[in-house]
Amino acid sequence: MANSLTVNGKSLQVDVPGEMPLLWVLRDVLGMTGTKYGCGMAQCGACTVHINGVATRSCVTPISAVSGPVTTIEGLSASGDHPVQKAWVKNNVPQCGYCQSGQMMSAASLLSQKKNPTDADIDEAMAGNICRCGTYTRIRAAIKDAAGMMS
Repeated sequence: MANSLTVNGKSLQVDVPGEMPLLWVLRDVLGMTGTKYGCGMAQCGACTVHINGVATRSCVTPISAVSGPVTTIEGLSASGDHPVQKAWVKNNVPQCGYCQSGQMMSAASLLSQKKNPTDADIDEAMAGNICRCGTYTRIRAAIKDAAGMMS
């Protein structure tokens, strides 16, 4: 079954069943491996992408439900100059790095909605993203730095 979607600004056709999760379309069909599989139940946030600019768990989103542009970590900024990416490097956020694409996509979504988030705003927006290495303090600092770069 052909499905149309726009990913990182490119219009694409994928021939997959409508119930196939967006995560597997991105990774297995399109070869975009920046979005990670973590739990398959929308509990860890590793698979977070933006659909219409909103942070969305791609592991539980069927391709048939995608009704707007999708942005993955690869589309946040190809050159790595998005403020969130810069702040992640500046604050030395990643340890193992596995969750980081989902963390950054959630952070970018938050900052597109709230230019100067409070600690409570950050906690709420990032609550669904698990970092097994426990870099939460650096994640919060990076989000605050990114907000400063964006203003």
